[in-house]
Amino acid sequence: MMFERRATMATLLADRPKNLFLVPGLGSCTWDAFAAGDDDRNFYLWGAMGGAAMIGLGLALAKPNARVAVVTGDGEMLMGMGSLATIGVQKPKNLSIVVFDNGLYGETGMQESHTSGGVDLLEVARGCGIERVMDIADEAGLKELAGLLATHEGTLFARVRIAPDDPPRVLPEKDGIVIKDRVRRAVEIATRP
Repeated sequence: MMFERRATMATLLADRPKNLFLVPGLGSCTWDAFAAGDDDRNFYLWGAMGGAAMIGLGLALAKPNARVAVVTGDGEMLMGMGSLATIGVQKPKNLSIVVFDNGLYGETGMQESHTSGGVDLLEVARGCGIERVMDIADEAGLKELAGLLATHEGTLFARVRIAPDDPPRVLPEKDGIVIKDRVRRAVEIATRP
């Protein structure tokens, strides 16, 4: 089954607890997170391809009382594949990485990505020592994943196959200082004892 990208992001964020922070990957994942509803707990990325997983890891390690979900595309995950090794070694108990995989580099013209050529990100995650690896195949699995973002104790990696599409762009704040400051305030509030 191939999921519709924007609806999938909305499902993942629908019943979001106050301590769940989102690091959406560059481009479409950021636009989809914003389209699902702007939130101070979203650390939107601009011009940081390959960095989403490491930013999520940093937040997860710095704030162990927070839950952190990275939702990124296959192209960005391929660019930052080495981050999976670091995450596998660090094993944060509060980090989930979700890859929206359409097999294309959507930000540069829809060329086929390496996942179209046989690279299996699930096997890469397993090989890096990530504790729980999921391939989301249906709506029940997607809803289970949404719940696990808030509750799973351990590092989680999930692939969600998405249909190639290009819905109208909905662009969030671009000022990095504003984004950093609002996420910082939200973290302080959500992780108070």
